[in-house]
Amino acid sequence: MLYYAIKVLLSAFIIVAVSELAKRSSVLGALLASLPLTSLLAFVWLYMDTGDARRVSRLSVDIFWLVLPSLPFFLLFPFLISRGWGFWTSLMVAALLMIACYGIMLQVKSHIQT
Repeated sequence: MLYYAIKVLLSAFIIVAVSELAKRSSVLGALLASLPLTSLLAFVWLYMDTGDARRVSRLSVDIFWLVLPSLPFFLLFPFLISRGWGFWTSLMVAALLMIACYGIMLQVKSHIQT
């Protein structure tokens, strides 16, 4: 139980750190958020839980391919805001585009793997 509490607290700490740092500097907040800390923690937790380096390797490759569909979100969201769209509307539209891109990538990935 302590192990899971440590995992949750460390993960939550990173999210809070990003939001607090972004209040002071958007560049520093973005730098921390852009680091693959979640992936690195997931690799460590998965390896500690399973001892299976190949499973961690597969996770790494899958993360690579599934990061790509998230990138349009980071371009569309500020573009819409700069065009006068509201925050929530911009967030929703950019998120819907991202979800569609994930769907496309998952379809492409499933065809490649078969």
